[in-house]
Amino acid sequence: MPRDNMASLIQRVARQARLTFRPPSGGNSSNGPRFAEDLQCLEQLLDKVRAEDLRLVPRGPSAVPGSVQPPASYMHICETESFSMGVFVLRAGAGIPLHDHPGMHGLLKVLYGTLRIACFDTAAGGDGEGSGGGSNSAAASAAGSSTVPSPKPPPGSPRRHRALLRSHQLYTPASAPCRLSPHTDNLHQIDAVGGPAAFLDILAPPYDPDHGRDCHYYRLGDGQSLSPDAEHQGLPREVWLQETPQAPDFWCGGEPYPGPRVSP
Repeated sequence: MPRDNMASLIQRVARQARLTFRPPSGGNSSNGPRFAEDLQCLEQLLDKVRAEDLRLVPRGPSAVPGSVQPPASYMHICETESFSMGVFVLRAGAGIPLHDHPGMHGLLKVLYGTLRIACFDTAAGGDGEGSGGGSNSAAASAAGSSTVPSPKPPPGSPRRHRALLRSHQLYTPASAPCRLSPHTDNLHQIDAVGGPAAFLDILAPPYDPDHGRDCHYYRLGDGQSLSPDAEHQGLPREVWLQETPQAPDFWCGGEPYPGPRVSP
């Protein structure tokens, strides 16, 4: 059964998100102590949220991707200039391909089901090989001596980026929120494991192509893969990523949000 403070909990999350990601002033920069304290408070609130607080009912294993149903759907909760909040629902066997969040912070909390999330850092500046520019050694330095050689790409090929696979692990409703920042874990791939899954998602600021915050998709370079037991391998590990168009078999539909009304 939903808890008595159901409505106030998600409302408190939204208000704390607005406080945390308000425009910088004084000691509220993303590197300042006040921001760190506000972010910790937001994470603690988010960690308390459960599916029943948003009136979400876990879906059965029959909810699988197909030609009619989208692999993922989004329930919009609220959005301001400083952050957006909503729920992603992934059908059984579906996932969100590897993508970035330019200049953005993010928090992800599993509401039901199990997710396997792979998190990556890119080299400073995002430079790579391909249609111009040389490689950047920031990721290589962080990874130590375990580097991945990359053959010179043919002229005109898509740009490739040196990156660092930092983690590849399972998340459940009992897990703490998964967090990303403009410089750490900013790229991730999300896959539903063992059935449908849903997660609460906060991005700050929201995607906005007009302000340089468009979503870019990537894939691992040739000969590289994310095996299910990658979480047990030596990480962080250097990899090469290639920017790619959105996969034709991935799209996101929309669903009405069934939970309490939120006014950030």
